[in-house]
Formats: sequence, C-alpha cells, structure tokens
Amino acid sequence: MTTAPSGYPVLTVPDTSPAALAALTTEIAATAAEYDRSGDVPLAGLRAAHRGGYLTATIAARYGGPELDHHRVARILVALGEGDPSVALIAANNLGVHRTQADTGGWPDTVYAELVRRSLDGPALVNAVRAEPELGAPARGGLPATIARRTESGWILDGRKSFATGGRALTYHVVWAATDESPQRVGHFLVPADAAGITWHDTWDHLGLRASNTHDVTYTGVAVPAENFREIPFVDGVYRDPAATSGPASFGHSALYVGVARAARTAFTAYARARVPSALGKPIAETERIQAVAGEIESQIVQAETLLYGTLHRLAAGEPGVPQQLSAVKVLIARSAIAAVETAVAALGNAALTRHNPLERHLRDVLCVRVHPPQEDAALLAAGRAILRPGA
Repeated sequence: MTTAPSGYPVLTVPDTSPAALAALTTEIAATAAEYDRSGDVPLAGLRAAHRGGYLTATIAARYGGPELDHHRVARILVALGEGDPSVALIAANNLGVHRTQADTGGWPDTVYAELVRRSLDGPALVNAVRAEPELGAPARGGLPATIARRTESGWILDGRKSFATGGRALTYHVVWAATDESPQRVGHFLVPADAAGITWHDTWDHLGLRASNTHDVTYTGVAVPAENFREIPFVDGVYRDPAATSGPASFGHSALYVGVARAARTAFTAYARARVPSALGKPIAETERIQAVAGEIESQIVQAETLLYGTLHRLAAGEPGVPQQLSAVKVLIARSAIAAVETAVAALGNAALTRHNPLERHLRDVLCVRVHPPQEDAALLAAGRAILRPGA
C-alpha cells in the first residue's frame, strides 16, 4: 500500500473519461431495476463505483485522495444517476461529506484516517443524518430535537432521525444535534455506524429512489467521544443552517437527476426504434411527431447540462454574482430534468407507464429532485427578495 506524506493511503484516481463513465453507467444500470423492486441496498452498483475510485473522488490530496474538482465530480454523478440514481444519491451524500472535510476539516485525524483506510477494502459510506419526524427538513429553519448530553468522557446522544439515506450500509453517521449546555450549541456528531444504541426503522417505502434505503434511525444513549463534535456557530445569536443555501457541492444532487433524464432519453429512443405499429408499417422513430418529441427531450437535457456544467465553470473562473445564483440554477436544472422525462412518458402513453418499461421507473425517480434543499419555493423567494431589495 502506497502512503501519502501524511501517512494516509494513496487512493485511486477515478477515470472520468467519457468511455469510462459510459462503462460505469452500463454496469450499474444492469441491476437498477432489480434493486428498485426489492428496495435492498444497491450493493452491486456501490461496489462498481468503489472499484473505480468514484466513491472517494472528493477526498483531499493531503489525505491521499484525488480531490477532483466540482466539474468532474458532477460528471461522475451524472453517470451514476444515469445507471441507478439510488447508487448516485448514496454516492453524492458520501462525496459531499468528504468535500466538506477537504474544505473545512473537523474530523479527528485518527477517525478520518480509519474511514479512509476502510475505503480501500470496499464502500465505506458516510452521510449527514439531519431530518427529524417533528421538524422536517433543517433547511426550513428550527433546531434539532436530537440532544447530546455532556459527560465526563464525551457525549450521550438521544433522538430520532428521518430520511437517513444509505441506511445500514453506512460506516459513519454525521448526526445533527443540539447540546444540553447553556448556552446551547448546535452541530454534527461523528458516530460510528456500529455504535451501541443505534436502531434502524424500515420506514422507506417511497415513490422513487427506492433502493436508497432512506430509513428512520433512533439513537438511544449512544456514546460519542468529546472530539467527535463539529460545531456550527451561531451568527449574531441566530442559527442559520448551512443547507439553506446552495454551494457547488450541492450540485451533486442536481447532477444525478440529469443522469435520470439521460436514461429516459435512452429508453425513449430504444422504444421508438423498436415499435412498429401494423397500421404504420415502420418504426415510430421515423415519424415526424416522434422525432419532434425526441428533439424536445434532447433540448431539455442540453439545457440542464449547460446549466450544470456551465455554472460550475463560471464558479471556478470566479465570476462575480454566480454564488448568489446557485439556488435558482438548481431549480432550473430540476425543471429541465423533469420536463425531459415527462415529455418522453407523455408521448408514449400507457406503454411508458407499465413496469416493464424503464420509463416508469425514471419518472418516479426524477420527481424526487424536488425534495432536495433548498426547495423551489424557498429558492425563488430568496431570489425575488434579493432583486427587489433597495439598492440591488
């Protein structure tokens, strides 16, 4: 095993060439329908992503990782989303945690080193566990009901969380909680997935992304070392959740749904080429109506990809004003991805809604883009207030 100067293992640099990403999509797509039906953790897809180094693409160079830029990570997540968006969602969340560590640190070195070393042998997944049954999404405001109580040796964590993507496949939970101190503090607690007191509840029975295992989880008297707390400071006495605003790393979620739209395009064209109505005597792909529909699907995907990659390039170039536009751009990408899939489904009618046709699954999956923060209404309200503000 080759090690970096820091002592961390040197990780695989993933191949982001079009050919390699197309091969990744094909391999993962082969089991996507099976996992969608069963709801099991999509292990085959996750192992394929791990084998190519795609699950550790954002680990910082100082930790032996490739530290790929946002543009190349987006391309990876488009490819994963095109193959199996449940794999892509788990991967996007995992890559997001590693990106945060690369940018701001906060993990104890021994803990993070162990996580990176485990990533050599197989998918060592980590995710932020934040939503709660009573509160809902943290980006809407409020403080967690999950409480960490101070002890002589660290913390004791109690609470219930919802929508913990990755489920039992996780290696670490990054748990959003408040302390019992006065004044109270809020932040994330780094919890090993095998810690005593963690109970999973199989609550995920969703329309789309069915294999993402986004179940509820309860923490009952879970012991957490003192150094495993990463505080999120209050600003002027007010807590502002980081998920309420978009950063470039949050475009990973947008990217995976662009992949779903691409998968829908593939399914549509395959059906159109194969479908030969007896009254027509030729494939419907040769009719102007279906060709125009295909053009509309393609236009929506071109729009989504241009917004995705173009915005990331503008950010990298340091163009002023772009960071303030990210939430609005995410809304537009989501609209385009949904429109591409809905256009394909509408054109084919009943044939697209049967479970024998992958378009049915792609439609269910792409609609999940709307749940990722900031949601459309919040993003549009913030954009409108910004331009109407005096002096704007």
